[in-house]
Amino acid sequence: MKISVIGAGAMGGATVEGLVRSQYINPQDITVSDPSQQVVAKFAKMGVSVTTDNRLAAETADIVCVVVKPWLVEQIVKDIKDVMDYQKQQLIVVAAGVSSASITEWMQKEGKMVPLFLVIPNIAIAQLSSMTFVVPVGATNEQTQTIVGIFNEMGQTLLTDEKHLAAGTTLASCGIAYAMRYIRAASEGGVELGFKADDAKRIVMQTMKGAVELLQASGMHPEAAIDLVTTPGGVTIKGLNEMEHAGFTSAVIRGLKAGAK
Repeated sequence: MKISVIGAGAMGGATVEGLVRSQYINPQDITVSDPSQQVVAKFAKMGVSVTTDNRLAAETADIVCVVVKPWLVEQIVKDIKDVMDYQKQQLIVVAAGVSSASITEWMQKEGKMVPLFLVIPNIAIAQLSSMTFVVPVGATNEQTQTIVGIFNEMGQTLLTDEKHLAAGTTLASCGIAYAMRYIRAASEGGVELGFKADDAKRIVMQTMKGAVELLQASGMHPEAAIDLVTTPGGVTIKGLNEMEHAGFTSAVIRGLKAGAK
């Protein structure tokens, strides 16, 4: 299986790093296309094939991943469609807010459409820890399982429909930034409590990692786990109540809803 990734910015580059790190596909079977010589030189050092020619990348792959800014998708897919074999290849588009209807309009040739997947990972894909959403459009079950299998090697994958993609984007792709903002805030609080900045950040990150692993291992609802450490009149419940007085839960929900608009 050969995969080409067109666009190696933050998200595209993270995806390539994840593919290489996963060892699911040989680096020699991965092609990266990007207009920047500096970018392609970086990925060449990882052992993948590189080019600045999107059409060359598209025609030599079984799976073509277009990972660019939303306003560039139309230009890219129209440029590569005449070199693609719709009977043998599959197309992945990673671009928030670009609909399958638009991509189909741009990609159709002679009334035919390549099997399409709308995919939204997050940048933790580079560390094989992404939460990725996959929407198949005109694809077979076998093709869908292949794509899901690839992204499962780089984290966890949820097969969903297009109407939930915006919500998934804000919950996981944007959501990773929200989680990092909590880490920053808690680290600053740790400094105010007397820890050095690096120590405070390390404490907070390990604490968050522990919370996630505890919930994953136990299957507990977060509130049930919270109850385990909130003794009557204790410092934990006092801290939680102060955060709620400041609108913590409401702020998180409002942020998520704003991101989904």
